[in-house]
Amino acid sequence: MNKKLIGVDLGGTTIKFAILTLDGEIQQKWSVETDILDDGKHIVPDIVESINHHLDLYDMKPEQFVGIGMGTPGTVDIENGTVEAAFNLNWKEKQNLKEEIEKGTSMKFAVDNDANVAALGERWKGAGENDDEVTFVTLGTGVGGGVITNGEMVHGAGAGGEIGHINVQPNGYLCTCGNHGCLETYASATGVVRVARDMAEEFAGKSDLKKMLDDGQDISSKIVFDLAKDGDILAERVVARVCYYLGFACANIGSLINPSYIVIGGGVSAAGKFLLDQVDSYFKEFAFPSVKKSTTLKLAELGNEAGVIGAASLALKFNK
Repeated sequence: MNKKLIGVDLGGTTIKFAILTLDGEIQQKWSVETDILDDGKHIVPDIVESINHHLDLYDMKPEQFVGIGMGTPGTVDIENGTVEAAFNLNWKEKQNLKEEIEKGTSMKFAVDNDANVAALGERWKGAGENDDEVTFVTLGTGVGGGVITNGEMVHGAGAGGEIGHINVQPNGYLCTCGNHGCLETYASATGVVRVARDMAEEFAGKSDLKKMLDDGQDISSKIVFDLAKDGDILAERVVARVCYYLGFACANIGSLINPSYIVIGGGVSAAGKFLLDQVDSYFKEFAFPSVKKSTTLKLAELGNEAGVIGAASLALKFNK
């Protein structure tokens, strides 16, 4: 019998599920809302119930599956299958995910941080082309990512791959982590808006972006990029500054681990080739000569499916 995998992508508003083949092809997928009430105590029972319900629906049994893999926010203990400090889930205490989900589903379970899991997805079935050396940078509300080298996810002593907290501007913007000048403060969706507000104050020319900001309108990173594509001079300068910091960070990543691919994903990456070309230009300006030739910058390909695909890949270890 060809066994299957289950991938779970746990987010603050939605829990996404998928049943996949051992080759990473999605066969079924569904989602449920994340119930974070009562300190998030309903989340794990909801995951168990949803998996069991869908196995019944598809007339499948636990023994048809290699296991379940999950990506979650928070600080993950991979060996013990626990997570803590997942504040957007209302989890204030340590959660024994592995113990509870294995007991509730009669399947083996593995878990990792959500950004790492998205990196595994892009590496396995997306822009990473299943290479052993892939770094994933995700530009969303914050900047996250994951580093895969020798085919293994880098965890370091616990906080490896915190790409959003590479310092790109000493004494720069204050970050939520307490430091100043982290990449996240410039290249996230909120960072782009922050850069735009500051640059608008110093800008005296004609610009729709400046007019919007001066009028007190809410703007988004998408608006900034769209205006830049249309030739708005201030928006072009904002995008150039953001891409400078991203290219600078990518060059440092390249010098340290020389991945075959640095894959850029997340909401901000929807700006596409317009973003990638500028980041690549700065990357090539700052990168070590041999890194320029051997490391390729690419846009992510899997979108919202990176999480469930990467999560499912965690369960492959049970197939050995």
